Amino acid sequence: MSQSPIELKGSNFTLSVVHLYDDQPEVIHKAMQEKMAQAPEFLKNAPVVINISALPVGADLGALHRAIESVGLRIVGISGCQDEEQRKIVLKSELPLLKEGKSQKVLTKENKPTEPIFKKTRIINTPVRSGQRIYAPNSDLIVTNNVSAGAELIADGNIHIYGVLRGRVLAGASGDQESQIFCTHLNAELTSIAGQYWLSEKIPENFVGKAAKLRLVNNELTIETLV
Repeated sequence: MSQSPIELKGSNFTLSVVHLYDDQPEVIHKAMQEKMAQAPEFLKNAPVVINISALPVGADLGALHRAIESVGLRIVGISGCQDEEQRKIVLKSELPLLKEGKSQKVLTKENKPTEPIFKKTRIINTPVRSGQRIYAPNSDLIVTNNVSAGAELIADGNIHIYGVLRGRVLAGASGDQESQIFCTHLNAELTSIAGQYWLSEKIPENFVGKAAKLRLVNNELTIETLV
């Protein structure tokens, strides 16, 4: 029997979620243009999920869809539907309905919070070249070598770089705001924790090329010397 020309496999992808708080397409278009201008190369053609939980049920999703994609993003799904009518509107737009992984529940004695299952820390000892993307799902990532410009490190937990960092580094990719970035020689193109990011020009000059630690404080990126 000949081998099938396709194979269906499960995988993990890191997607940004755009939360909409206004249902006017022109307002959203302008806001998205401003956001794209901050990181055009990073965001161009990026796949995103649109969260519509804050929008009224009758919002024109088609017009909002066009407003967002006109700036260069690619919508791959809709999340945050509040009722059946809104759900029908989304399905009519021919976009998939998605559920975001971290929903909050009312806790009872029978419904106790469970800790996320973390795997063994992923360790990379070789240089990370331009164009390479390394992802550590449900774990920390340690790189003991240099990371070239154009390379990308992604982890659901913390990221440690014991070398020169010139590429992009995204910690807390699944939304963990407690994740941190540790680097012995910071010269990154982009640093991000739980979706909050800085481009290279946002990194304070006195930290460029130095050992540094980045973390979130009140949902904003902060940086300090790594002693």
